[in-house]
Amino acid sequence: MGSRLSSPGPQQRRFAAYIEGLANAAGHADRHTPLKNYCTGLLLPGERKSVEPMAARLDPDNVRRMHQSLHHLVADAPWNDEEMLAEVRRYVLPTMQKHGPVVAWIVDDTGFPKQGKHSVGVARQYCGELGKSDNCQAAVSLSVSTWSSSLPIAWRLYLPEVWCQDAERCRKAGVPEEVQFQTKPEIALEQIRQAMEQQVRVGVVLADAGYGKGTQFRPHLTQLGLQYTVGIESNATVWGPGQQPLPAPARKSGRGAPAKRLRRDADHQPISVKQLALGLPSWAWKEIGWRLGTGGTLRSRFAAVRVRPAHRDYKRTEPYPEEWLLMEWPNKEAEPTKYWLSTLPEKTALKSLVKMAKHRWIIERDYEELKQELGLGHYEGRSWRGFHHHATLCIAAYGFLMAERNRFSPSARAGHVGLSAPELPPDFHPRGSPRSPGEA
Repeated sequence: MGSRLSSPGPQQRRFAAYIEGLANAAGHADRHTPLKNYCTGLLLPGERKSVEPMAARLDPDNVRRMHQSLHHLVADAPWNDEEMLAEVRRYVLPTMQKHGPVVAWIVDDTGFPKQGKHSVGVARQYCGELGKSDNCQAAVSLSVSTWSSSLPIAWRLYLPEVWCQDAERCRKAGVPEEVQFQTKPEIALEQIRQAMEQQVRVGVVLADAGYGKGTQFRPHLTQLGLQYTVGIESNATVWGPGQQPLPAPARKSGRGAPAKRLRRDADHQPISVKQLALGLPSWAWKEIGWRLGTGGTLRSRFAAVRVRPAHRDYKRTEPYPEEWLLMEWPNKEAEPTKYWLSTLPEKTALKSLVKMAKHRWIIERDYEELKQELGLGHYEGRSWRGFHHHATLCIAAYGFLMAERNRFSPSARAGHVGLSAPELPPDFHPRGSPRSPGEA
């Protein structure tokens, strides 16, 4: 249509083959060209990746027609996001695994600041991009990662309770009737179960303390047979090395069923992970380098001990199994700053524990690029379908970037894979952009 690859050749053929697979996942043949155009528009240079400026870049002589085509694909066409993401995964994961095996499944969420109250799921809530609570949308993702690359394979809007309680508001935003309120950890567990059903190559589950502080997330991962390294808060309680709750009391003579639950007493209580960390001898802390950063190897002090989680174990009949408590205490800090619980094997070396815990950084890189380069947060529609379709196509475009990088160097930050477009008409101004002085 107006867009083209800068020079025909192997990359153009790979892009065409990739889009062909995605077009099949989108169903109707009439979605093939709009899909190719939308993904191309996301990969083109340009600050804004909402429909109108993409349409102008793709076909400056027929902006209105291109706009209608792209808008229909993302806002109205009833193709399946999960099937599309599965097609992206089938193409991209093999290219990632050429450089090493899958090592982790990374759970995370990200926010999109929004004005107004009509965009689906918008509410006052914590927004990581702003570092505070504000009006925003939030979405939960599951990514598959090797040591050098990662790819989101599931994406779902978090719908706050205030939305779920307003049927009319949900109807106007096109929220499917079957969607009920779920916490972010519940959404993540659903994504994980689906990935297991789809037989995605399994990795260690990584998540921050927003997920690790929940009482159900970590035990559910264990029930699913998955290992994890998950952040926890400093007030989480554990039984220190060699400690565990008291057994149920012996049965007294007389009637009544024997007591089965574990117990504590005044002299036998669990402690917070912060208390445990502060009580460790100085020799327990080791300086570990885990990754090469822009200024050299990233280093900090860490300690790890075997503990048993203690959360409400007085309601259990068996103690929680032992797992690793990993703690970080940077040299210049007055106290430890981060804590993780991990079910990696007992013989795992401290450096390996640290490397896995710190591997969550890679998803931050993904989100940065998805937002800054591919316009993940630029969709201006208000509907459930549009929000998810736009994000799916952003991930699809990112998937092609990842596949191309893994053909050469997965650590490279390639630009826009050779895509170019015609010049914009000089009088084109997308909605909301500033106009030159003197223009009406």
